[in-house]
Amino acid sequence: MAEVGEIIEGCRLPVLRRNQDNEDEWPLAEILSVKDISGRKLFYVHYIDFNKRLDEWVTHERLDLKKIQFPKKEAKTPTKNGLPGSRPGSPEREVKRKVEVVSPATPVPSETAPASVFPQNGSARRAVAAQPGRKRKSNCLGTDEDSQDSSDGIPSAPRMTGSLVSDRSHDDIVTRMKNIECIELGRHRLKPWYFSPYPQELTTLPVLYLCEFCLKYGRSLKCLQRHLTKCDLRHPPGNEIYRKGTISFFEIDGRKNKSYSQNLCLLAKCFLDHKTLYYDTDPFLFYVMTEYDCKGFHIVGYFSKEKESTEDYNVACILTLPPYQRRGYGKLLIEFSYELSKVEGKTGTPEKPLSDLGLLSYRSYWSQTILEILMGLKSESGERPQITINEISEITSIKKEDVISTLQYLNLINYYKVGAGRGRQVCAGLQSACPTRADRPHPPPLSEDIVDGHERAMLKRLLRIDSKCLHFTPKDWSKRGKW
Repeated sequence: MAEVGEIIEGCRLPVLRRNQDNEDEWPLAEILSVKDISGRKLFYVHYIDFNKRLDEWVTHERLDLKKIQFPKKEAKTPTKNGLPGSRPGSPEREVKRKVEVVSPATPVPSETAPASVFPQNGSARRAVAAQPGRKRKSNCLGTDEDSQDSSDGIPSAPRMTGSLVSDRSHDDIVTRMKNIECIELGRHRLKPWYFSPYPQELTTLPVLYLCEFCLKYGRSLKCLQRHLTKCDLRHPPGNEIYRKGTISFFEIDGRKNKSYSQNLCLLAKCFLDHKTLYYDTDPFLFYVMTEYDCKGFHIVGYFSKEKESTEDYNVACILTLPPYQRRGYGKLLIEFSYELSKVEGKTGTPEKPLSDLGLLSYRSYWSQTILEILMGLKSESGERPQITINEISEITSIKKEDVISTLQYLNLINYYKVGAGRGRQVCAGLQSACPTRADRPHPPPLSEDIVDGHERAMLKRLLRIDSKCLHFTPKDWSKRGKW
């Protein structure tokens, strides 16, 4: 059996943890970092095939040293100039690494230039730290300029899946580990899920204190109290464009309110993983949802969107803060983003890939929205009601591709052969783009299970957007003068 002192970064072994049913389990985990505090060793572990938000520091008592797997170093290889050298050690994986297309995050360990915004996209992007005299590239939202194997002297962007122990820079490991212990925001204390590039000296504090109205951070409760005597904000900066009951939405321009936008992004990065960090918030709008009481408008969640999107994205990042999750606020944010798209006269879609929680929320929203339309159709002259996929997209502002994928997920879309070598997708009882009524087949109607499940879900969905309470005038951002 191995000794505690032999454990190094890259080792894999079972680690004791409690699951959701409060039962002990021993999932395989990888040691990402080791530290010594007052002679006691602590190990930062990542549970294989589990979300990174579950990563944690553990003591050696929770490690099963009998089943430890040590990393194996690769054979030496010649360097570029032909001289002998060696590659950094990387463990041979017994578990095949999953490959995902995600947006890597880049650390910003700087006090003077905090991170600004980090939309997600299906291709890797990297933010480069601001340097004197260096201008931001005009194609900063491009997709192919960055490679995992960087040879320009700048550390490669870290992977979002797999192990940290690889031939990457030290910053790779740093960004994959939670660096903030706890955040106090108003009456809530939040435990971050992921790394966020707050100034390094703040990462050693037991609690990071944030003003819940301007989101400025401080190192102590005294600093926060001193700040509150000067801060006159009681709601996010920007225009209030929606209010119903205690729920309000504020539209914030990333150019006009840069400090708030950057602070919002730093906070959001604690709970969002697949994000790329940017310094420039100018191209983005932020829509912050708040809950009102006698003390002010308290932030519940937000989403951001590009002022100009060539891909019809109506959401870049979206987050409901942990204290407000599982209460219907996530779907409310999504519904609000589509209400804005309706006013703009466009169809929209969120940037991909979605996080695990984001995918669940969007799939649920799309399903409920589409089923709500299908179940509300009325038959004419005794015939089964029909609607095209394009019509569903126009009514809901959900992009056609998302409508089709949702119908496939609900098993409501079929492929019918209508001619020699030709076919057509048709949703149950509903038709997608047939030229004449005579061509429209009549598949079975919605099943009772789908109808019952939808009705139960809608009974629980008490929070809805009222379009009458929305006061929003879209702008033409193609004219740069408005930025």
